[in-house]
Amino acid sequence: MSSLEERDVGVAAAPGSSSAGLGVGAVGAAAEAAAGVAAMQEEVGLRRGEGPEADPDEPPKKRAKIPEGESGKLEERLYSVLCCTVCLDLPKASVYQCTNGHLMCAGCFIHLLADSRLKEEQATCPNCRCEISKNLCCRNLAVEKAVSELPTECTFCLKQFPRSSLERHQKEECQDRVTQCKYKRIGCPWQGPFHELPAHEGECSHPTKTGTELMGILGEMDQNHRRDMQLYNSIFSLLCYEKIGFTEVQFRPYRTDDFITRLYYETPRFTVLNQTWVLKARVNDSERNPNLSCKRTLSFQLILKSKVNSALECSFLLLKGPYDDVRIKPVIYHHSFSNDTNETDYVPLPISDSVECNKLLAAKNINLRLFIFQVQK
Repeated sequence: MSSLEERDVGVAAAPGSSSAGLGVGAVGAAAEAAAGVAAMQEEVGLRRGEGPEADPDEPPKKRAKIPEGESGKLEERLYSVLCCTVCLDLPKASVYQCTNGHLMCAGCFIHLLADSRLKEEQATCPNCRCEISKNLCCRNLAVEKAVSELPTECTFCLKQFPRSSLERHQKEECQDRVTQCKYKRIGCPWQGPFHELPAHEGECSHPTKTGTELMGILGEMDQNHRRDMQLYNSIFSLLCYEKIGFTEVQFRPYRTDDFITRLYYETPRFTVLNQTWVLKARVNDSERNPNLSCKRTLSFQLILKSKVNSALECSFLLLKGPYDDVRIKPVIYHHSFSNDTNETDYVPLPISDSVECNKLLAAKNINLRLFIFQVQK
């Protein structure tokens, strides 16, 4: 019996008490109160994580696993914070920010600048509508590094890798990446996962083909090679001409005087081969609303401003300027210039795709290099 119960019994047996039944009732109430206090203390202890005293012989408890949904919440929040404000996707290359800190991937940033040039408007941030340009905006290197460390899924093996190492994994390390047979050059069409390549190459029938069968395949390869070499041979032939001139040209943006103005480009007058020339360029062949088109192209024409006594047979081509990174595939054009036919037709500027076109439109000016070869009669 506890000391509290002993004290209660002592009080009940003391002389002067009114009744023995009262002492017995007090003992029962005290016992009930003590039990209630103990229960409350135990409950508070459990809430605090104290619990009953641990048994030293009991094996240590494993730490509770965090649900998979909880671990992904941080990544989801980072995705929403670091994504591009235009396409709402994580940037894959450079990240630009406006003066208020809103992020844009390089592709969307260039596209906004190109659209503003086509619409003759000032480019603005989609979030805060502050002005943006290549001078006002800057790259955010911290965000670029943070995005490169976020996990992403390999498209072949579906495993998670940091974005910075995903490209190397997919090109060199992934065992499920799509690869081709080493005998592709002699006609083997096989494509499959990398881990199946050794087995296929061990069974491939193309190494055992006869010379007659291989001659047809080699004929197609030679034809493709001749087509590629034809351009370079033509350029080498033009370099043998007596009169060759080249210059750096700068296309500047202008607007037509029509009711619906259209964007066009024109260079200042320049002199090559003792003649004065001008280049003009237009977007999507002067389409009414080229800003609504996903596919964008540039075409140009060469104009002779000088007066000539006889026809001037010329070949010409445009290449990228010395400080630009635009990709242009050389194409040689020919025209006979005279006082009556002093303008060429509009011919395509041979850029690879619409992305390269947007790069040119987003720039303040378009800087290229023009070569003119005069054909001697």
